[in-house]
Amino acid sequence: MARTWKDDEISLDPIRDQTVAVLGYGIQGEAQANNMKDSGLDVIVGLRKGGSSWDRAESAGHRVFTVAEATRQADIVHILVPDMVQATTYASEIGPNMSAGKALSFSHAAAIHWKWIEAPSDVDLIMVAPKGPGSKVRETYLEGFGTPSIVAVEQDYTGTAWDRTLGVAKAIGSARAGLIKTTFKEEVETDWFGEQADLCGGAASMVTNAFETLVDAGYQPEIAYFEVLHELKLIVDMIQRYGINGMWRRVSETARYGGLTRGPMVMDDNTKARMAEVLKMIQDGRFNREWITEYEKNGRDAFESYMKKYDEHQIEQVGKKMRKMMWPDSVE
Repeated sequence: MARTWKDDEISLDPIRDQTVAVLGYGIQGEAQANNMKDSGLDVIVGLRKGGSSWDRAESAGHRVFTVAEATRQADIVHILVPDMVQATTYASEIGPNMSAGKALSFSHAAAIHWKWIEAPSDVDLIMVAPKGPGSKVRETYLEGFGTPSIVAVEQDYTGTAWDRTLGVAKAIGSARAGLIKTTFKEEVETDWFGEQADLCGGAASMVTNAFETLVDAGYQPEIAYFEVLHELKLIVDMIQRYGINGMWRRVSETARYGGLTRGPMVMDDNTKARMAEVLKMIQDGRFNREWITEYEKNGRDAFESYMKKYDEHQIEQVGKKMRKMMWPDSVE
């Protein structure tokens, strides 16, 4: 069994007198910085001078500095700038202002695991990775609960790296829901695999293929949209809350028998073999090299061409009309 922690097992005292610099104020940065401040930690925010987030962070009551100055002042440097700018930001502003005994902290381990950042040997390397978007991290904290996190220590220079890791996790509210011990390697490889084969890539491809199958067979696109996309959330919510068998027990008997017998016809051993290949490409570094090369060459255009195909696909054209019908005030 994996090592786990709950809120009452952890104290904030070991880091209460330490300054935590949250670098970046996007969805995760804003949520985690606000949660840590509300938990009583000494939090500062590091941002690009004149950036759009500066005023927003100050309005929330944070002391805001440049990334370089925030790094100089901090004991724990929590890097939440986007993955693809972490290396350049580290080289120009973070690295030169690190000193022995500080902690480099992340919510995703890719920069360290793939050596985008070559961290010094005289700092702690820690990770607190919430298993949910920043909006949920903040929302559940304000509700008195939290979003679970996986936590890891890659390098324990000070001998207090785990105190720092667990303290940060408690301060953002994650320990209320639960913490699970992992490694930087395991977090990166499983996170990328989940995104590619299941949560984002696999789910989007499965839904699109199911939609095309119904439309190609002559069914109305609007009906196909409801059956294969709109209702998916209801099933996912049940699986998340009750587990897979809990979902089976909560759908109709026809859905239960049909899903149990036909699901494996769609997602078969060939699908599993292709998933294994996707995982292998992550593990051996092929995907990392491909992604870095594409991003360096094309920036955001590296994925915009793929997204354009979805924008033009019938499922999105129909979906916009359906979503407007159900949520007239929504903005896409």
